[in-house]
Order: sequence, then structure tokens, then C-alpha cells
Amino acid sequence: MTSPPTPVSLRAKPGPGRLAVTGIGNALLDLIVRDHDNIHAQLNLTKGAMNLVDLEGAARIYAAMGPTMQVSGGSVANSIAGVASLGGTSGFIGKVGDDEFGKMFAHDLRSLGVDLDLALAVGEEGATGRCHVFVTDDAQRTMATYLGAANQLQVHDIREDLIARSEIIYIEGYLFDLPPAKEAIRRVVETAHEYDALVAVSLSDTFCVERHRRDFLDLVTNDVDVLLANEHEALALFQTETLEEAFRYVDEIGVLAVVTTGPRGASISTVHGVVSIPAADVDDVVDQNGAGDLFASGFLFGLALGADPVEAAQLGTLCAGEVISHLGARPESDLVQMATSAGLL
Repeated sequence: MTSPPTPVSLRAKPGPGRLAVTGIGNALLDLIVRDHDNIHAQLNLTKGAMNLVDLEGAARIYAAMGPTMQVSGGSVANSIAGVASLGGTSGFIGKVGDDEFGKMFAHDLRSLGVDLDLALAVGEEGATGRCHVFVTDDAQRTMATYLGAANQLQVHDIREDLIARSEIIYIEGYLFDLPPAKEAIRRVVETAHEYDALVAVSLSDTFCVERHRRDFLDLVTNDVDVLLANEHEALALFQTETLEEAFRYVDEIGVLAVVTTGPRGASISTVHGVVSIPAADVDDVVDQNGAGDLFASGFLFGLALGADPVEAAQLGTLCAGEVISHLGARPESDLVQMATSAGLL
């Protein structure tokens, strides 16, 4: 049983000049390496975790990595790239430094057809952020992240153009880590509502939720239409022991919430109650990097097409299953063909 269509356009792609999804998040260049020799351990990085480093540390780690795969990254940027891979129109708002890494980031997304609105860092706002990703043979990812300019977004960096043309605005929770970025998010939300766009937010990380729980609750309660989280993040936000309890709070708030549950798939709130969507069958999990990001790609693009939330979540699990079957957070198979064959596009 599925729920009624969302308030977005029904069974029709966004019209000319419209964007299905525009994301606002940390603009990070991903530098990815297969870590057969456990270089991450030699660098004293905590395995399977996201380690924050300064610019000097980033340079030291990059020098130790050897040949890398370099792609534009950051959680929401990965999701936007996924929307483009599904054939959707998309945009991205973020901040980079005036340097080679920033140029690589912009070129990579533009090559996918993504509309960009990138502010340039000035003064002490830092260089382009980057995430050094070590993928070990057990498919775990260890990350060393230099945020730099990425989370230095200011209110004056936010312009209306992409927001005004978008069906859905997707906000990255990590941006809450600096007060100026919080104000920028408020500006984005206000502008999105002015143009009748849906506002979606990702909780990003359990520790991020714990740092900003009050702000997240206020945003989700008053300004957000769609909430995306994994199981641990949802439990942290609502301070519950079970997902069942968390979804009771979701019902009280009245948002559309989807919670990913790893190999179990995802659970989604509907007018008929909580529906569980099984994960896609994957023969060999190579790299878990990007699973949640690509789930968001499929889910949000589905909503933008007017699919009901259950179908949108099914598209999300299809995208997540594809991306964990190989190295990196970008799809390698033809997502349009896969989704069409599955009856989801």
C-alpha cells in the first residue's frame, strides 16, 4: 500500500528552466585511495571514522596517499551528482577556495550538467575543503577531512537564482557547525518557502546531531518538509531507544521522514504508517562510501517527479545498492537504465 502523491508535480519532470533538486552543503574534493597497506593506521587515523584535520595535516596526509581518484564530494554534493546521473536537473550551492582543488570541484560537477553557485573564500576563510578517503579491503572507509572554505558560508553568499528554480532544496546538516552557516541556512529556508519549494534536510552524522540537537529539532519542527537520517541519527535526534518511538515523534511533527537502516534497507513514514523498504541485493560490497548520499539522490529525485514516498525510497535503495558495489561515491552503471528496468522511472 502506498501513500498519495507528494505536493510536488505529479508524474512529470520539472519544466524548462526548473531544477529537480538543489543542494546546499560542504563543497569538498574527495581524494580516494584503495588502502591495501593500511596507510590510514600509519597516519594515526581512526578506522571507519571521520577525522578532522587542519590544512597542514591535510597536506601531510595527501602526500602519503600516492595516486588517488579525485571527484567533487561532500555528502550533499554526492547526492546532487546522483540526481544528475538519474537524468535529473540539479543545482549545488557551496563555497570553495580560489585554488586548483576548487577548480577541480567545479569542473567535475559542471561536467555532469549540475548548475553551480559557488562562493569564493576570501581572507582567512581557508582553502578548498577536501576529504581524504582510505578504503580498506573490508569495504570500510576512513576519512580525514579538512573543511576549510566549505563550512564558511555566509548569508551574503546565498543568492536566490537556483533556489527560486528548484522543486526541492536539500540542506546538509554538517553546515550547522559554524554560526554564520546556520544563518545562511535560515536564509535558504526562507527563500525556498517564498518560492514554494520543498525543504529537505539530512542529519549528516550522529555526533553532528548531538552537537546541534536543539537547532535540528527547531528546524525539523518548523521549517522542514522532508527529513533524511540513518537509524543512529534518528534515535539521537528524538532521544529514543527504538525507531518505532522515533517515528511516533515524526508523526507528531508532521514531516515526511525516511530513515536508512543499513543492510535492512530503509523505513519511511506514510499516511498508512511506517513502511519498510528492503535493501537492494548486492553480491559484493566494495565501498560503503556514498550509500546514504545516493539513497538521497534516488529518494529526492523520485519525490521531485511526483512519485509516492514508498516508490521514491525504492529508487533510493536501488541507487545505494549500485554505489556500494564499487569504489567511490559515484555510480558506474547506467542508473537511468537500472531504474527504468525496475519500473521506477
